[in-house]
Amino acid sequence: MSRFTLDQEIKLVQDEMLLLGSLAEQAILNAVDALRRRDIAAAKSIYAEDQKINSKHFAIENHILIIFATQSPLARDLRILAAMLEIITELERIGDYAKGIAKVAMRLADDETPIPIREISTMADKATSMLHRALGAFVAEDLAAAYAIPREDDEVDELYITIYRKIVQNMIKNPETIDHTNQILWVIHNLERTADRVTNICERIVFIVSGELLELDSSDDEDLDD
Repeated sequence: MSRFTLDQEIKLVQDEMLLLGSLAEQAILNAVDALRRRDIAAAKSIYAEDQKINSKHFAIENHILIIFATQSPLARDLRILAAMLEIITELERIGDYAKGIAKVAMRLADDETPIPIREISTMADKATSMLHRALGAFVAEDLAAAYAIPREDDEVDELYITIYRKIVQNMIKNPETIDHTNQILWVIHNLERTADRVTNICERIVFIVSGELLELDSSDDEDLDD
């Protein structure tokens, strides 16, 4: 297999990975918007669209495995392909988080439970901005960005804490809303985990450029069951 052909194949996989990233990013934003508008039809559509993300993930994974089997990539090419195999899994999980938010939007569509949507929207915007820039850093092999972006996870965590406190206060004041209010906790959990997944993507960028596997975020939330 020629060097040119291998480069072409890697570029094709990268393009498909970026498309998957775009689908996951938009799914998060759309799910939060459906929650904001209490739009059950939009939420159902996002829930159903997760299948497209899953199918794209499996197609890319299969493409990478075929390259492994037929072209025997070595050294840097091997690192790139291995990293993309990990990244598409992170993106598929982000799609799952969007699906989870859409499910909450469906449950709360006809409910009057107050939702701190401004803070939730800010959290979603921050997490998806991190994702968008991380994928750009992957293409550019931007090591500085790969180190910098995970630091922004602290801002997402602070938003999580702010919203969590507001939700708990509402539970105390209105205990009859606890069941529905708990659903909102799931939304912010998913957004917080989205930012954690971006950190994992940045670790793969460092791996590609430097060959080192480093943990860029040692926070305990990585141990949460998601």
